[in-house]
Amino acid sequence: MMDKIFVQIAAYRDPELLPTIRDCVQKASHPERLRFGICWQRSSDDTLAEFSNDPRFRIVSIPFRDSKGVCWARNLLQSMYNDEEYTLQLDSHHRFAEHWDTQLIEMLLCVSSPKPLLTSYVPAYDPETGSLLSHVPCTLAFDRFTAEGAACFRAALLQSYESLAGPVRARFYSAHFAFARGVFCQEVRHDPHLYFIGEEINITVRAFTHGYDLFHPHRTVIWHAYSRGERRKHWDDHVLGELCTTPWYVRDEASHRRNRILLGMEPGTYEFGEYGLGSSRTLAEYERYAGVNFRLRVVQQYTSDNLPPPNPESFSSDEEWLQRCCKQFSALIDVNDQDLPDGDDFDFWYVGIHDKDGRELCRRDLDEMAVQEFLSRAKRIIEFPYRAAERAHTWTIWPHSRTRGWLEIISGLVDR
Repeated sequence: MMDKIFVQIAAYRDPELLPTIRDCVQKASHPERLRFGICWQRSSDDTLAEFSNDPRFRIVSIPFRDSKGVCWARNLLQSMYNDEEYTLQLDSHHRFAEHWDTQLIEMLLCVSSPKPLLTSYVPAYDPETGSLLSHVPCTLAFDRFTAEGAACFRAALLQSYESLAGPVRARFYSAHFAFARGVFCQEVRHDPHLYFIGEEINITVRAFTHGYDLFHPHRTVIWHAYSRGERRKHWDDHVLGELCTTPWYVRDEASHRRNRILLGMEPGTYEFGEYGLGSSRTLAEYERYAGVNFRLRVVQQYTSDNLPPPNPESFSSDEEWLQRCCKQFSALIDVNDQDLPDGDDFDFWYVGIHDKDGRELCRRDLDEMAVQEFLSRAKRIIEFPYRAAERAHTWTIWPHSRTRGWLEIISGLVDR
């Protein structure tokens, strides 16, 4: 009997859910082996009638007002696991390569690890046209620590991927693409008390301490939609009011504190139970492997340069970490009004800062709300805190319009 794949999709009011499911089924070598778990956080006019009677589908239908966030939804999905040999975790806005299922299994089986996990930020597709924007595989590079202490990542192109015979070692985990043995659903369950930002570093460390080895695929078989377009997000709806007694920012604040305690960034007395660290490896072993110090919120230069793990150096004291790691800077990006594109339907801006050789030091992604807030300011200035070995030299803004797609890139010198 053919090994089954449990496909987990957490969907929140997403018009891309149906196209994602259809493409997933159509592009599989063996669609009969797929078993779907869908946490469908729906509006009253949403429908999944097309698959409601398909025995491959387990659908939990939840009015969107009752949702408690993406980690809560992913936890529900993992409880639907039914001993399938493999599991694939996705968002609800993806496209697939032909024979994606066979390719993922082949990649997972070719790495030397008793507990491998394939994960990455995958290349983008355009939901409006269906165009696949790149076939180059990506890695997960360290981006920054947020003010709340969450470690965030960015996509970086996998160099010389054409010559690679198999996946490469990874430091970090992506929640929108992860493929592993099905038992991962039971061994490393998503913490339902987390909200959104912070889930990826949480699973990264917990998977590592449960004995999982993380890898980036060397071939692209799945694409992801990064621009939001018309998609509603949980925090758009869950604000304090008659229909919401626990606003999203209350959950978010509690979520960050829970993560900081788990990762040793502040003291606390939570009983994490099954959502705690594993016993196969320690938190300190992960920090040495990845070149990260959570308590000090610093990373080694080797990590900042996105060189392959494990890191070759081990720092023995706080003083050595602080002396030899990336430093904290702040850049001012001053945008001239005449350089801004016309229009008011921006749904995404890439904002990046670069060194004198043009290498990206850090990036920030502005959603529609953040863009509108910036455009409403009297002075078009972005203050950009970042960590790097040296100060930034240039900045880049790449705006995306809902109707016109990617617009002309704006760039300038960092005001220091």
